[in-house]
Amino acid sequence: MTEAEPVTAGRTDRRAVALAVICVAQLMTTLDSTIVSVALPSVQADVGLTDAGRQWAVTAYTLAYGGLLLLSGRIGDLTGRKRALLIGVVGFALASALGGAAVNAGMLIAARALQGVFAALIAPATLSLVSTTFPEAKERARAFGFFAAAGMSGAALGLVMGGVLTDFAGWRWCLYVNVPIAVLVLVGSAFVPNAARHPGARLDVLGALLCSAGMVALIYGLGEAAGYGWGSGVIIGALVAAVALLAGFVRLQARSANPLLPLEVLANRNSGTAFLAMAVSAFATYGMLLGMTYQLQVVMKYSPVQTGLAFLAYVLTAVFCSTQIATRLVKRMKPGTMISLGLLIFAVALLYLLRLSPSSSYVVDVLPALLAFGLGVGLLTVPAMTTAMASIDPKYAGVVSALVGTSQQAGGSVGAALLNTVSISAAAGYLATHPGAGLEASVHGFVTASAWTAAIALVGAVVVKFAITVDTRKA
Repeated sequence: MTEAEPVTAGRTDRRAVALAVICVAQLMTTLDSTIVSVALPSVQADVGLTDAGRQWAVTAYTLAYGGLLLLSGRIGDLTGRKRALLIGVVGFALASALGGAAVNAGMLIAARALQGVFAALIAPATLSLVSTTFPEAKERARAFGFFAAAGMSGAALGLVMGGVLTDFAGWRWCLYVNVPIAVLVLVGSAFVPNAARHPGARLDVLGALLCSAGMVALIYGLGEAAGYGWGSGVIIGALVAAVALLAGFVRLQARSANPLLPLEVLANRNSGTAFLAMAVSAFATYGMLLGMTYQLQVVMKYSPVQTGLAFLAYVLTAVFCSTQIATRLVKRMKPGTMISLGLLIFAVALLYLLRLSPSSSYVVDVLPALLAFGLGVGLLTVPAMTTAMASIDPKYAGVVSALVGTSQQAGGSVGAALLNTVSISAAAGYLATHPGAGLEASVHGFVTASAWTAAIALVGAVVVKFAITVDTRKA
């Protein structure tokens, strides 16, 4: 026996612990993208969220998360990835505690937004730390597999934990639960190696502010239209401001020598369409989760625990398809075909939901759609990421990684806001002609939103089929 063997074993054990800590941090951020969804009916009643404002409990988090990912990646370059991770984890825990103690809607939404800010700091740091901790290609691939599984597991765990905590401890523990998780990450961070800093990186703060403000204005306009009306000066002003701010962001990036978002990444036909597909996927998914939560709890009288377990059909199917089916098909099918097929399956699932009524059965009327949703997202995620990465200059790999998260969070934010508005407006119209039919109106609203989403998914499927031309299959 040589002395090198125990050293190597010790190094391997230390890296395994580091990976576990990094994965727990990643799991915490994805957990919070879904954990509040199941608790939303209880949250809404407790802190006074309106029907139009309830989507902000979700979108405040996803919007801040997605809008700041690019800037946060640069901050990590400047401060060091491990330091960025620790700052993010501490801030996330404090924001979670603030949200758990919320006494009104404004305090809750502000806390959710703060969670998103610190999640944006955590996400690029964890991705980079996995890469630097495992420099060898084979080990890195295996580590990224665990990392991706942690992200998907977080979404599933969030739905179940949201139900269990809401039923047995109260919805506030859906936020308080992040505090012990954060402590676990902080204690384990001693095993996480430091990554090199890049002090030459430049922060485009103005660009980040323009982008984030534009998205907030857009989500506000889409989400509040049900209350003010589409012709309202407030809504028109918000949407005009959104266009102006986002146009200003694009112009700034075009003129910048060191842009936050190199426009050639989005202008590339293949990578730009891949980001669009991921945004449409998140648009449909977040809209479905928001509407289906109310269908199951308010209309079908499921408890929060039952609701969380009901959603497992979707999440487990998505995890299985992305890890076991898509990874095999991606070597045999063109990516454009796979992504288009995924969006087409989304549309079929949404059209199936048009049969919903107050007397619907979970097994017959809901479960098939959830399984189809899982199949659709599982099929398109892997080829979409592969297409985005394979279509641009390798020097933009970090930007593309951030844009993957940005497109998903932005798409989810727009989906939750717009589809909530469509649902509320359709329900109000139904009630106007069917007084007293409250449950029927709620179902009609969700069904109408599903029909609109199906149309968007179908258009996306057609665009992807003809726009993505790259072939990433291995010979």
